[in-house]
Amino acid sequence: MNELVPEQALVDFVRAQRWFGSKSSELSGAQIADAAEVRDGSPRLVHALVDARLGSGAHETYQVVFGATGGEAHGPTIDASEGVVVYEALADPCFIRELFHLLRGNGSLGSGDGTLEFSASAALTAEAPAFDSVRPVQLEQSNSSVIVNDELIVKAYRRVEAGVNPELEMLQFFVQHGFDHAPRLIGWWSYAGPPLSASLGIVQQYVPDATDGWSLALQELPLRVGEFVARIGRLGTVVGEMHAVLSSDPSDPVFSPEEASQESLSLLTATIDDQISAVFAGLPDDEVLAPIAGRGDDVRDLLRGLTTIGSVGKRIRHHGDLHLGQTLWDGGDWMVIDFEGEPARGLTERRLKASPLRDVAGALRSFTYAVSVSGSDDPEFERTVRESLLESYYEAMRPTGVLPPHETAERLIRIFELEKAVYELGYELEHRPDWVWIPVAGIVRLLAE
Repeated sequence: MNELVPEQALVDFVRAQRWFGSKSSELSGAQIADAAEVRDGSPRLVHALVDARLGSGAHETYQVVFGATGGEAHGPTIDASEGVVVYEALADPCFIRELFHLLRGNGSLGSGDGTLEFSASAALTAEAPAFDSVRPVQLEQSNSSVIVNDELIVKAYRRVEAGVNPELEMLQFFVQHGFDHAPRLIGWWSYAGPPLSASLGIVQQYVPDATDGWSLALQELPLRVGEFVARIGRLGTVVGEMHAVLSSDPSDPVFSPEEASQESLSLLTATIDDQISAVFAGLPDDEVLAPIAGRGDDVRDLLRGLTTIGSVGKRIRHHGDLHLGQTLWDGGDWMVIDFEGEPARGLTERRLKASPLRDVAGALRSFTYAVSVSGSDDPEFERTVRESLLESYYEAMRPTGVLPPHETAERLIRIFELEKAVYELGYELEHRPDWVWIPVAGIVRLLAE
């Protein structure tokens, strides 16, 4: 494909994509590092790994499906010259049809330097779907998804990193251990070659009539507070059941619970220290940031209390980025989605075991966001929602022996909320400056408490 896509056209395309993760950096070049022919004909379809070179000298690898045709393009145009239109073909029904064919046959494709490998779970039927409806999900950022027939969803991990994606591991584990509150895994594909071995994407069940928890909160907060509090109580139970399943197999070293050693706590503290330094050192001179300007040491001192807190319970695999937007209410119960972890963290870090209370803290922080954005003027509402979730969560987790004593758990949740608020501050500064005031207010409140 390098001969079909001029480098400048590829640079312009990558820079304009929502999934390009280094928008604040200079993109100095881009080229196709490896590619596999998916379909030879019209349209020609090529699966490619694109090497994006940043001005700092760093490199990032992204997954792109190219289509080339002399006719109509079924996706965003990348280049049109010499009578050939090159376009982004992930949502092209021709590519989706080829993808399902490869998945169903557990097939493989040779590339210049490696191999694309395709696998299916028992849930993928032998009968090919009709592909009557293939449409992209419009609001995503770090990945791209395509909904097929309102029954299945194809998710491509745009940023390619070495290793198994935590979402694939988690969904496979849920299938094996009977957790039904996550969309069922249907298939997946990956790349293996000299540069790296990496997960590329998954196919899973699509829940067509569900409402994500964030949208539900904004709908119900002003008018139906009682209903929302009751639903959040059920969410606490589902999250507790999820953590119970994730801690249930001591024979699997990838998922077996581990006691949190003093060394692991020191490592966590060092990681958080680095995160605080990176965020607070680069704070711009802005009035909205004035309440926390120069308070990096205060945040750091409080978080260092983690190493003196005593037993923090057991470390397990966990969601890693749990908030209301990562949940679905289907009219009768909750499902949890998107198990990749925080997109700003590296894949290796996202696969680490940690206290499941970090997930709980993420959910609680999302309640703060929802209350702030909705403009709710009930000072007791957030406290009521928090108590509803925590009470049902503790009840679901009590038999597991994973959590520390209750008083320690409450203190840990506050520490993890502060860590999450610092992460949010860095994210909002980079992506949503108009929302920076929310994590600022959270940091000030948590420091005061």
